[in-house]
Amino acid sequence: MDIVERFLKYIAIDTKSDETSETCPSTPGQLELGKILVADMKEIGLTDVFQDDNGYVYGTLEGNLKGLPVIGFVAHMDTSPDMDGKCVNPQIFTYQGGDIKLNDEFSIKESEFPFIKDFVGMELITTDGTTLLGADDKAGVAEILDACAYLVAHPEIERGDIKVAFTPDEEIGRGADLFDVKGFGADFAYTLDGGPIGELEFENFNAASGKVSIQGKNVHPGSSKNTMVNSQKIAMEFDAMLPADQRPEYTEKYEGFFHLTDISGTVEETTMAFIIRDHSRDKFEEKKKLFSEVGDFLNKKYPGRVEVQVKDSYYNMREKIEGHMEIVELAKKSMEDLDIEPKIQAIRGGTDGARLSFMGLPTPNIFAGGMNFHGRYEFVPTDYMRKASELIVKIVENHGKNHK
Repeated sequence: MDIVERFLKYIAIDTKSDETSETCPSTPGQLELGKILVADMKEIGLTDVFQDDNGYVYGTLEGNLKGLPVIGFVAHMDTSPDMDGKCVNPQIFTYQGGDIKLNDEFSIKESEFPFIKDFVGMELITTDGTTLLGADDKAGVAEILDACAYLVAHPEIERGDIKVAFTPDEEIGRGADLFDVKGFGADFAYTLDGGPIGELEFENFNAASGKVSIQGKNVHPGSSKNTMVNSQKIAMEFDAMLPADQRPEYTEKYEGFFHLTDISGTVEETTMAFIIRDHSRDKFEEKKKLFSEVGDFLNKKYPGRVEVQVKDSYYNMREKIEGHMEIVELAKKSMEDLDIEPKIQAIRGGTDGARLSFMGLPTPNIFAGGMNFHGRYEFVPTDYMRKASELIVKIVENHGKNHK
């Protein structure tokens, strides 16, 4: 099965995750895709293939060299809750330049996405404007299986055992929650969950969530002088007391931020949800401290009306990978062997690899090839997917050569 055919098969299944669900996986479509992946993995020739009770899919591609450290490759099955994830009408074409029409209402405009000029002459897969594409991360899923099929067909490539895993609910921060690191059996791994070709990442944000609950006092506005307490106004004060220059829309590279993701309220009661991010552990702790101090200040100004909760989500995997930089160098050298320019950078987000690294499985992230994730403007160049598959094979090949 060609990698494009495989990708189109997977994106047609709705695997949008749901953060309001308490089950794992959070949506039934992920179980459906998992069953299909189990069948495809067995057809390729992987062994020990199964889907566990929580929807995680595992398998092994047996090697022909003994005693090597075991490599793992990981991708996630779910798509972002931000938009419909069942892409049944993708568009495949050779890009000739200019705006890319998705439908009568939406286009990928060159004026808004000037980088699309770089893809002139390349075959692209886009949405029809009504769903997201699902390259995040079904491109990664397809690439891993495509590479495994190639390795099975080329037994002359000397390699150790390879472990494969596909996780649920990465997009809602639960992808590694129930991952069986010990049972997986890899010594190190790579997630295929990056964007453009060449991405190689071994550091990410430290992340926390912040919840603010504000209790007001609703009194008829005609007779509310000195008695009404408008919880929405206190919420506005809270947000205004956080540094305005530390918002996502004003930050880049290694700059962290406070991001108000949701607010809902009335005069009587308002709740706010934030995410707090920074690559530096020290700055991350300072941000959490400031967030709590704003709550303390307003709780003194409005006694007993403001409650703040801060919960850590994940940490910068650099802390765990710095002692295993040989696995980053293996990916870097493999890219260079394929004439791919490595783009080593920090992730302004997180991956399953961040959590897995703290669970004892060092797991940097490499590109899957997609662009404009989490919305209708998502697309993927088919050449990028093929290059990612080739990179997996080259990593395996170089790993075998290094340990002969």
